[in-house]
Amino acid sequence: MSLVENIIRADVRALSAYHVPDATGFLKLDAMENPYTLTPELQQALAKRLSETDLNRYPVPSYAGIKTALSTHFGVPEGYDLVLGNGSDELIAMISIACAKLGAKVLAPLPGFVMYAMSAKFAGMEFIGVPLNADFTLDKAAMLSAIAEHRPAVTYLAYPNNPTGTLFDAADMEEIIRAVGDTGVVIVDEAYQPFAQTSFMPRLPEFSNLIVMRTVSKLGLAGIRLGYMSASAALLEEFDKVRPPYNINVLTEAAIICLLEHAEIFEAQAAQLRAQRSELSSQLAALPGVEVFPSAANFLLIRVSNNAKSETYGNEVFTKLLEQKILVKNVGKMHGLLQNCLRITVSTPEENALFLKAFSVALVV
Repeated sequence: MSLVENIIRADVRALSAYHVPDATGFLKLDAMENPYTLTPELQQALAKRLSETDLNRYPVPSYAGIKTALSTHFGVPEGYDLVLGNGSDELIAMISIACAKLGAKVLAPLPGFVMYAMSAKFAGMEFIGVPLNADFTLDKAAMLSAIAEHRPAVTYLAYPNNPTGTLFDAADMEEIIRAVGDTGVVIVDEAYQPFAQTSFMPRLPEFSNLIVMRTVSKLGLAGIRLGYMSASAALLEEFDKVRPPYNINVLTEAAIICLLEHAEIFEAQAAQLRAQRSELSSQLAALPGVEVFPSAANFLLIRVSNNAKSETYGNEVFTKLLEQKILVKNVGKMHGLLQNCLRITVSTPEENALFLKAFSVALVV
């Protein structure tokens, strides 16, 4: 046996690494990023704040300043604390590590965010995927049946869902949270909350097993890699034990505190993107052979079809977009429900227009 075979777990060797394509020279519409850069005034304010940061010191372990800023601006209920992560990915990893008792399982609807399953496998937990309905709504009956059968330690509900953009029915989600009960936790992942304008955050006091998780990435701050989650004090105390020490660096802390003092700028950008989402959705739906699914996120999921009903048509359109230096997400192979589907980040009017022009060319057989 080789060195790798001797020391690396077989299930890890069988996995594929999370792939991020090189976007140099492309119109990048594959990663749900906010297209707006900081204004010159914000750049100057941020530069001053960062220049005053003590890089020779470790971060203050309590992260009191950053937690206060996040709680104030994002509606964390009074009396509820936060655990911070280097993006949502690290929070998901913390939850998996803390909950990975022998035989513990993780459950989530599919298609969904791939890191739920990957993180479960990294922690040695079994992942149970429950397919969505054909229209990408929750199959509540199947979810409740899976909960009764598997008694998952961790259940994920993305609100709205990635990669579909679906905003699941809140009453269905409440029933699922109650069905899990005190045998597991339910994470409501609100990464796209600025575009959905609805949240379970105010409902934390209603459910002792509820965790609400968010990120500032989609708000326009993907580069600083900051995620946060809130839950009961008892749960957060345990998750904090597996949080790497000093996991949020001082530059990230200084940046988020500075930028949230100008939160109205990011809120206005989110409003612009919501308006562009409606416009782009209408324009795409008017094209022949294009089905646009309802979205409460900053992206649109579409299905493309041609007269031949080809199972590879989505790949062909994706390739033609690449040839025109347009990068979207080809999700057709992620799940059977996503055949011939592409996910497009909603961008500025100018970039949306460039995409539509290239996409119209790509649809021509």
